Amino acid sequence: MLDFLGDLQRTHKCGALRSSDSGKKAVLMGWVNRRRDLGSIIFIDLRDRTGVTQVVVNRELNAAAHDKASSLRNEYVIAVIGTVKQRDANTFNKNIPTGEVELVVDELRILNESKQPPFLPGETVLPNEEMRLKYRYIDLRRDAMQYNIEMRHKVTKAIRDYLSEQGFFEIETPFMTRSTPEGARDYLVPSRVQPGNFYALPQSPQLFKQILMISGFDRYFQIARCFRDEDLRADRQPEFTQIDLEMSYPQLQTVYSVVEGFVSAAFKIAGHEIEANFPRMSYDQAVRLYGNDKPDMRLPAMVDIREALTPEELEELAAKFKIRKEFPIQLIRIPKAGDISGTERRTIGTYGAYQHVQGPSFVQLMTDPKRFAKDYPAISDKVLSFAKVEADDLWLFAAALNRPESPTVMDQSVQHFCEKCGFLRLDLAQKYVERHGLFKKTGDSSKDYRFLWVTDFPMFEWDKAEKRWNPAHHPFTSLHEEDMAKLEANIDSVHDPKSPLGEIRALAYDVVLNGTELGSGSIRIHRQDIQKKIFQALGMGDEEARARFGFFLEALEYGTPPHGGIALGLDRIVMILAGADSLREVIPFPKTARAVDLMVDAPTPVGEKQLKELGIQIKAQ
Repeated sequence: MLDFLGDLQRTHKCGALRSSDSGKKAVLMGWVNRRRDLGSIIFIDLRDRTGVTQVVVNRELNAAAHDKASSLRNEYVIAVIGTVKQRDANTFNKNIPTGEVELVVDELRILNESKQPPFLPGETVLPNEEMRLKYRYIDLRRDAMQYNIEMRHKVTKAIRDYLSEQGFFEIETPFMTRSTPEGARDYLVPSRVQPGNFYALPQSPQLFKQILMISGFDRYFQIARCFRDEDLRADRQPEFTQIDLEMSYPQLQTVYSVVEGFVSAAFKIAGHEIEANFPRMSYDQAVRLYGNDKPDMRLPAMVDIREALTPEELEELAAKFKIRKEFPIQLIRIPKAGDISGTERRTIGTYGAYQHVQGPSFVQLMTDPKRFAKDYPAISDKVLSFAKVEADDLWLFAAALNRPESPTVMDQSVQHFCEKCGFLRLDLAQKYVERHGLFKKTGDSSKDYRFLWVTDFPMFEWDKAEKRWNPAHHPFTSLHEEDMAKLEANIDSVHDPKSPLGEIRALAYDVVLNGTELGSGSIRIHRQDIQKKIFQALGMGDEEARARFGFFLEALEYGTPPHGGIALGLDRIVMILAGADSLREVIPFPKTARAVDLMVDAPTPVGEKQLKELGIQIKAQ
């Protein structure tokens, strides 16, 4: 027989009681986390999101309550009224904050029963992820998930508070807008009242936040829901949340300071003190030194040892190994990972991401320090000193083979070669992370957080499939003033892969943490004449531009102030702070890698009547 709650109100949460509460009357409510029946005495661990309190039901003191307690099972919902009592010192539970007290029950009410769950929130061995997502309401009761969602709340609040104090208005932008296909695919929403027409769910609030600047709001932010119909990974979801902001009249430093401020606030609320004034590095520097545009600064940069060699020494090395001396000879160093076996040294590169760097344009010159010192006594010490190699480091050289005629060489550019070396650098680091503890454990309060601004991205990128230049960021990104002449001189070379369009730098920037891109932004184009030139350089005529972005282009004609902004992934930030391996660990109701919600069984087919109202017919693919 279940009980009604009636007018009973709880006085304390399950994680709140302490020794100072001894002798007080208390009302607790929550789930049965565990029941231990010792005959005349039944112990119940009562749980809510704040913690667990031990509840004691003694048959000699209250036979009716004892009879009810005998019927309890895991995850029953109950209310207990009783007196807080200090536990005997030898029975203290030091693993929980409430471990010095217990609640002796005067009355017990069973508010609801529970079927036997497919898994219990207190189990240490988790079921597979599909089971967890199907029964997400059980999974979310686990301490780890409660912690993650609480962390998400605190981080979001800290960001909101900071931006509000900096004069930003939180303004909501539409969920249903027009489709402007670019980048990822849109999720489309059919209109019943406008047959044959569709809304699109926003991939970002980009155009709306720029219009807010035209509207005079000066500083806008939003914890925005965004939607992208794209293939998923551990760090991708079809619907996600980003910290979106825009401001009028900003210098780059203005954007950097605001972002560093709210990121610092978010990390502080999670127990991590970080320094603002993140270092900055151009896109070209990042690729040359680290092999990618989101460098993991916990690892040393690659070092081009040509700078340590005389012209004669470089000629000798290039001739011996048949390498291209005009390309970097990169020394890749992994700290404190040098105690690997000879076999491992010989087989470096046969695992993981090394598949990205194999090929005739790439070669390892040396992985054995003793052999190198023996074969090259004249240059060994100065090269290793130049690269700051220490005795217990793992290091190797990487160079480009001098075989440009090979048909399998896809790209002979220095940038492509550096990117290959960057793959190898990260792959080696990942292989030896566990063995040598190169990175501190995820979630450790002393974790080594290395932030970085990457700046001056290319304005355009070459699309090999389409054989044309596309915007590297989006077509509303401004360029460096000093590159304007280069744009105007090459404005009609959209289909020329050798066009200097690829040399034009955007006023775009990414904020990166430990090799993960947290967010991306730019100073925007606020002038109609420049926007028209960018569209022209992309091969987009006036008619196409108006068809795709007409409402925005018209708004630009009404006194648009200079403006810029950024968007950072909230899910990704919380994932890092929570020490999680997947975004699904910090999103209450995520989708699977197949974009399926297992709990509600979505997406699902809809009935013929609904389709007919929308004017939609489903065709087999």
